[in-house]
Amino acid sequence: MSPQPGPLAGLRVVELGGIGPVPHAAMVLGDLGADVVRVQRPNGFQLTDPTHDHLLRSRRNHALDLKNPADRDRVRDLVAHTDVLLEGFRPGVAERLGLGPDELTAQNSQLIYGRMTGWGQDGPLATAVGHDINYIALNGTLHAMGPHDGPPAAPLNLAGDFGGGSMLLLTGVLAALWERERSGRGQVIDAAMLDGSALLMQSIWAWRGIGNWSDERGQNLLDGGAPFYRSYRCADGGYVAVGAIEPQFYTELLKGLGLLGVELPDQNDRTGWPTLTDRFAREFASRTRDEWAAVFAELEACVTPVLSFAEAARHPHARARGMFLDLHGITQPAPAPRFSRSGAATPTPPQQPSPVEETLRRWAPASQGWTA
Repeated sequence: MSPQPGPLAGLRVVELGGIGPVPHAAMVLGDLGADVVRVQRPNGFQLTDPTHDHLLRSRRNHALDLKNPADRDRVRDLVAHTDVLLEGFRPGVAERLGLGPDELTAQNSQLIYGRMTGWGQDGPLATAVGHDINYIALNGTLHAMGPHDGPPAAPLNLAGDFGGGSMLLLTGVLAALWERERSGRGQVIDAAMLDGSALLMQSIWAWRGIGNWSDERGQNLLDGGAPFYRSYRCADGGYVAVGAIEPQFYTELLKGLGLLGVELPDQNDRTGWPTLTDRFAREFASRTRDEWAAVFAELEACVTPVLSFAEAARHPHARARGMFLDLHGITQPAPAPRFSRSGAATPTPPQQPSPVEETLRRWAPASQGWTA
C-alpha cells in the first residue's frame, strides 16, 4: 500500500491493535494521509473479522505477538522510525511488555506516545474494567440522556469511545506534533474517555452552573424537555426532528404546523411545555414523515426527517457532498473534514496481514542500518 496523499502525508504511525477508540483514531489519521501500520495480535479478540472490519481501513496490518520477544523487537524496530504510537491497553500492560513510554522514548526521543484508556493512567479506578457506557455513567453524561420517566439512554458509543475518546486522542496527538516543531521532543498523551466525554459536556455544565439546567432528566432545553427541540412521531410511524430554538425558527415551526395565531403557551414558559408538546405531537401525528418533510422544506424552521442509515446514504445532500462511499461493497462515511488543497484519497479497505519486513524496508532501508 503506497503512502496516501492528504494533509498528514509523511507522518508515520504505529497502532498497537485493540478495539474502540484507538483503531478509530488510527483510521482518521490514515484517512488524512498518514502512513499507519496496525500491529495486531494473531488470533486476538475482535468484534468482527479484521479483514472485513472497515474501521481498520487506510492502513497496513502486521500480525505480531507482543508476548513473543522477537515480535516485540520488530515493534521496537518500527518505533525507531515512527512519529506516533497509539495504544489502548490498561495502565501498566505496555510497561510489562517492555513497550512503555520510558523504553520507547529512550529509543526515539521525538516519539509522540498516545495512550487511550477509559479511566486514565492514574486514580483509584485506573485499572478497572469498563466500556463507553460505564465512563459516561460516572461523569454525569449518561444521566442527562433519556426520557423523564425512563432509564438513561446510551448515545450508542459516540460520547465515550469516539467523541471523548478517539477525537480527544487525536487532538492530543496533533497538539503534541505542533509542540514538537518547537521543542524537537516527543511526549506522552494520557487520553481518557472519562475525561474527554466530560469535556464534551462543557456547555451543559456551564448552563447548570448558572441555574439553566436541571439534574432532572427530560426537563431541559436539549434533552427532550423543550417541545421545540425533540423528535415527534408521524402518522406512518416515522419521525421528524425539531430544533426550532431561535424565535424566528419557532415562528416558522408554528406556521408549518398551522398553529400561527392559535392561542398557545409562550415558547419559553416552561410550565407550558407539556401543553405545547401534546399539541405539537397531535399535529405531527396527522401526516406522514415525508409529508411533513415536504412542508418544512419550504420553511426555515429547523425541521428535518429522521432518516435510517440506508436513507441517509441516498439523501441528495449526502450524495452532492460525497458524504458516503462504497468500499468493496460496504457503505461507510467518507474521510472528514475536507481540505482545500490536500484532500485525502479514497480509503483503502482492510488489509490481510502482511510481513512487517515490508514496512521496515520502507521506513528503515539498509542505508539506515536495517536489513531483513
